[in-house]
Amino acid sequence: MKSRQELLSIAEKSSLREEPLKYEIGDTVEVHTRILEGDKERIQVFAGVIIASRGGGTRESFTVRRIVAGEGVERKFPVHSPKIAKIVIKRHGRVRRAKLYYLRERIGKATRLAERRAKTSETATTSKKK
Repeated sequence: MKSRQELLSIAEKSSLREEPLKYEIGDTVEVHTRILEGDKERIQVFAGVIIASRGGGTRESFTVRRIVAGEGVERKFPVHSPKIAKIVIKRHGRVRRAKLYYLRERIGKATRLAERRAKTSETATTSKKK
């Protein structure tokens, strides 16, 4: 007999996204969400910094924070929701923790995160030394 956890994972498998969304904490992203207005569907963009990620399986979600008219706005998005069309990563922030709740107390330029540089391959660095 299967355990309760195994049965839940089998039931959740059909609701999971085929291609997982690729993002990390500290990334500045644009989240494209599908909005239904009557019989029409349109895409709405919410841009900001990913400050938290939590959960697992179908309950996995992430929080995006941005500043609108001097006021901080946070929105939680379920990762496996069909309402999320795509995520576009604009910048990679360099962070040292999993939750960036300290950004809530910061104002103006203090909310900026240092940019994380892309990792270069070993062959590119050795060819420059010649």
